[in-house]
Amino acid sequence: MSETVPVCCTACGRRHRYTAPSYPCACGAPVAPALDPRGAATAVTHRAWDEEWIGVRCAACGVESRWPRPELGCPCGTVLCVAVDRTAAGRSGRTPGSRVPAHRAVPIRTARDAVTAAVLYLRGLGHRDVRRADQRPVSGIGLAAPGIVVQVDPAVGPASARDVECLWLTAMAESASCVHFSLAGHTEEARARADLLGVALFVLDPTGVPRPANASAVALDATAD
Repeated sequence: MSETVPVCCTACGRRHRYTAPSYPCACGAPVAPALDPRGAATAVTHRAWDEEWIGVRCAACGVESRWPRPELGCPCGTVLCVAVDRTAAGRSGRTPGSRVPAHRAVPIRTARDAVTAAVLYLRGLGHRDVRRADQRPVSGIGLAAPGIVVQVDPAVGPASARDVECLWLTAMAESASCVHFSLAGHTEEARARADLLGVALFVLDPTGVPRPANASAVALDATAD
């Protein structure tokens, strides 16, 4: 079960109760970061990709994966980084051998949630080492894993044919396959271009579930655990 700790806002002094989120390990067991009830929260003043993730070890299978660091938004507008006990093992609410669906969705409220949903899905496809792409896309957030390049577009408007073409060109340079996730879907021209180039298109619904939007995505989805 995820643990709950008291968190004090560094800006306004307001006190909160924070419950650690749980995520699905590749083995199927839920894991959650171990929080430090005696640690002080710190205000997030800047964003750096390497600092956005922490290692969490699964108590069921022992595998350590990287998940978003625990954060809490205070009503005063301050975003707080919750203290983590880095010496503790990951928590699991299930016993070894039990199984839950590999694709545990996370509700999408921010661009960061959209990235998390995409990472969860990619891990379910067998891509464990998902990282920030070296080459930044024209729009959205670029991710990469061995053999695949990904673009996550959290924009309110549908992705364009240019987005699809740029992703495909990046994939060709890396000799990799490519996947495009969008919150607002894709234009008709983008879908037509994706079908021609073999780019898998997914639409992320508000619950965080990726929905295949073309034949390439359907075929890819069929390979999921």
